[in-house]
Amino acid sequence: MTDLLPRPVRFDPAGGSFDLPAGAGVTGPAGPVDALRRALPALDLRPAGHGPVTMTEDPALGEEAYTLEVTPEGVRVAAGGPAGAFYAGQTLRQVLGAEAFRAATTRDSWTVPCGRVEDAPAFSWRGVHLDVARHFLPKREVLRMVDLMAAHKLNRLHLHLADDQGWRTESRVAPRLHEIGSHRPRTITSLRGEEDAFDEVPHGGHYTLADLAEIAAYARARAVTVVPEIDVPGHASAILAAYPSLGARAADGGEPEPFAVLDRWGISPAILSPLPETIEFLTAVFDELLGALGETPYVHIGGDECVLDDWAASPAITAFREELGLARPSDLHAWFLRRLADELAGRGSRAVVWDEAFVSGALRPDTIVMPWRGTGVARRAAEAGHDVVQTPVFPLYFDYAESASEDEPIAIGDAITVADVAAFDPAPASWTAGQRGHVLGAQFQLWSERLPDGRAVDYRAWPRGCALAEVTWSGAAGADLPGRLTGHLERLDALGVEYRPPSGPRPWQLGGAGHRRHRPRAVKVEEVMRRLEEMTHLADSTRPSMGQPATS
Repeated sequence: MTDLLPRPVRFDPAGGSFDLPAGAGVTGPAGPVDALRRALPALDLRPAGHGPVTMTEDPALGEEAYTLEVTPEGVRVAAGGPAGAFYAGQTLRQVLGAEAFRAATTRDSWTVPCGRVEDAPAFSWRGVHLDVARHFLPKREVLRMVDLMAAHKLNRLHLHLADDQGWRTESRVAPRLHEIGSHRPRTITSLRGEEDAFDEVPHGGHYTLADLAEIAAYARARAVTVVPEIDVPGHASAILAAYPSLGARAADGGEPEPFAVLDRWGISPAILSPLPETIEFLTAVFDELLGALGETPYVHIGGDECVLDDWAASPAITAFREELGLARPSDLHAWFLRRLADELAGRGSRAVVWDEAFVSGALRPDTIVMPWRGTGVARRAAEAGHDVVQTPVFPLYFDYAESASEDEPIAIGDAITVADVAAFDPAPASWTAGQRGHVLGAQFQLWSERLPDGRAVDYRAWPRGCALAEVTWSGAAGADLPGRLTGHLERLDALGVEYRPPSGPRPWQLGGAGHRRHRPRAVKVEEVMRRLEEMTHLADSTRPSMGQPATS
């Protein structure tokens, strides 16, 4: 039990072992028993009137907490609820060895070392952000990410479902969203500073409402909550390609300006109108999305990197802003997001926003802020009373390379290492107790401009994601994490994860046809963080801050 990851609150190895037969019986309450069995697919445990595995429910432990005790007589688990039982199963899976992480084995029995684990998470939000808008990932890859999250006790899957480069959900109330907005005719291949070049290959895809229902149900069964994101009012090219009448430039009447799904990276100035018709449109789409996902405690509505010039130039939008008694376009940006948050609150969901929305001000008090531009704005949001999920570019943007070397596949910049992630503290001691109390947790971000498929996602996510799993579950990474991580890689091998080896990429991980090697130091993460922190103090904080609009 000495190589567990994430590190539990307490583990006490003991002498001896217990031989657990495959297909053994497990007794206890139905919900926790089912969760425990689901965490251990290779063991094929069976509900039984009696058996060597006993499960009890103890609400005093907390929903995600558990104890696990192995003696020469059997295995005893106590959990606060199904989530705790599931996590106990994941810990037992680690104790059994890497083979227990295979989908099926021919083992007749498993030798379990004796010992006791007492465990509970330090943070309630332990997340993964998966951008399926820039490059679409088939449903199988999303379900696989849920499995990998569950194995690491990560519990929030933030799905970035809409951006300039694609809309990724079926809509029956607004079908042009998926009919037109879900695909682009080509994708840029050149890098910043080079002459534009494109692959001339159509790219696209979307999830049906039935797919979304399946993803959400599959995730819930594995203690993972899906957090959908529809990013508005900026990043709206795909929406406006389908419904140009929703654009800010259409607010004054006349023929709507045509838009196209963006075929290059960067940011477009395309922005939705903030008028009531847009609120009504988006509310109908959110209703449809929530109807498919089922109970959805959190919905991300974006609010980042908005160019408000078209709002300022529109007489109709200006008149509407003045009618509301708002002084600046940034005040209207805040009003727009609060109106959407009010609609979501009436449907039982808390709004989540990027930190530009906090800087604009006037958010609902219960809105959760994701401060991607650094811990300075995170602290200000917490001081203002908002719950915060830490998402800073450094060290949690995993589209950055893991070394400043040409021996890496192409990345946005460099470098963010496993050690950088392990050193991150979501709730620093320098903050006041009140500020730390508003930190729900943290998540790593997989922006997909340079992640074209599941293999690339594997490479970027792991093992850096293992380090964040420990930080968010245990509160801090243990000094012995590097040693435990070495053993944990065998589990990832058994799961079929194509992670980045600590020694560097394997030859085939540098990229195949159409992919390029990294350009070291082209974008330095430390310089990016300085610029972003400065941006959070500007009156026009919503304006894009990561390079020029619509560039690669």
